[in-house]
Amino acid sequence: MQRLYDFLRRHPTGVDTFWAVFLFGISLVSEAGHGDTRGTLSPALIVPISLLLCLVIALRRRMPEKMLLLTIGLGVAQLALDVATMVADFAMLVIVYTVAVMGARWASRIGLAVGLSAATAAEIRWPVEHSSTLGHAAVVVFQTVPFALAWVLGDSIRTRRAYFAQLEERNARLEKEREAQAKVAVAAERARIARELHDVVAHNVSVMVVQADGAAYVLDTAPDQAKKALETISSTGRQALAEMRRLLGVLRTGEHKEVGEYVPQPDVEQIDELIEQCRTSGLPVDFKVEGTPRPLPSGVELTAYRIVQEALTNTRKHGGPNAGASVRLVYFDDGLGLLVEDDGKGAPHELYEEGGADGQGHGLIGMRERVGMVGGTLDAGPRPGGGFRISALLPLKSAH
Repeated sequence: MQRLYDFLRRHPTGVDTFWAVFLFGISLVSEAGHGDTRGTLSPALIVPISLLLCLVIALRRRMPEKMLLLTIGLGVAQLALDVATMVADFAMLVIVYTVAVMGARWASRIGLAVGLSAATAAEIRWPVEHSSTLGHAAVVVFQTVPFALAWVLGDSIRTRRAYFAQLEERNARLEKEREAQAKVAVAAERARIARELHDVVAHNVSVMVVQADGAAYVLDTAPDQAKKALETISSTGRQALAEMRRLLGVLRTGEHKEVGEYVPQPDVEQIDELIEQCRTSGLPVDFKVEGTPRPLPSGVELTAYRIVQEALTNTRKHGGPNAGASVRLVYFDDGLGLLVEDDGKGAPHELYEEGGADGQGHGLIGMRERVGMVGGTLDAGPRPGGGFRISALLPLKSAH
């Protein structure tokens, strides 16, 4: 049964043609029984008019507006040529319904007007004999009601289809918006991972390079110092690998249960370890904490750690051999302040913006993005007396 229903839905014109042929057959049988009661002109005109009216049924869905105009023309011809109402005139009722469902708005309005006036015109042209005025009115109303109901039914179906089409369009638009938002989220996540990888790799690799150069320099004269430098390189490399595993792990799917296997995000307490690592690599760093330390939102802690890490990495890369740095961490009532300064020879501000002389890092751009994500502010630039200065304020209430 379902297959038959699907077949009929796929071939609407074929279904309409079947009903058109059926109506034409009934019309011929019905009109044959009337004999010559319709007048001298009627018999010669019944067949072509009936055929055209049935053609309206067959093509009503393909060209509803044209079929409506054809029906109006046939109705006028019946009135002018005295071809009285016949079975095939049922096509007029069908076309009024059809234009109300799928025709243009002007066709729907014309169909309604024609349907409401057809019974009146027929009653005037072929009045019922021996009937009172009330009788004529009753006939007109009785014949007009089907046209009105057909138009109302068709228009309600049209409204319902438009409503469902609007819902489908809205769902399609929402689906596209969800896809766009997903793409934006993926891009943002990739940018975050790129910043994280830049901070991890740039800092740890720079430490390893400095230690490797130092080990090569003292390998023959001070083997103990060379050994210590190699141990620092080893531990730094392991730390970098661990953080990279954690960062790349978020790119995998279906492994959320394994997140605990990776190194946790660095926080403010690990700044001590970071600075000690810098001192070991040969960069003197003065570190002070002002205010009362207290737990901070994880986003603020990670941002603070990465800012200090990036600033010290830039000092090591651009400050020169005798550069020194200072780090100030200040706890305010409503925020966390950071001040990182160095007294090195410095580098053009553009290199800090790009993240290095190779122009491939994130540098201050990444810092500003991090600070902006927690609603903070960042001020960075060369110091008047030489070196570079980075100042950041991270509000606590905006970083939930």
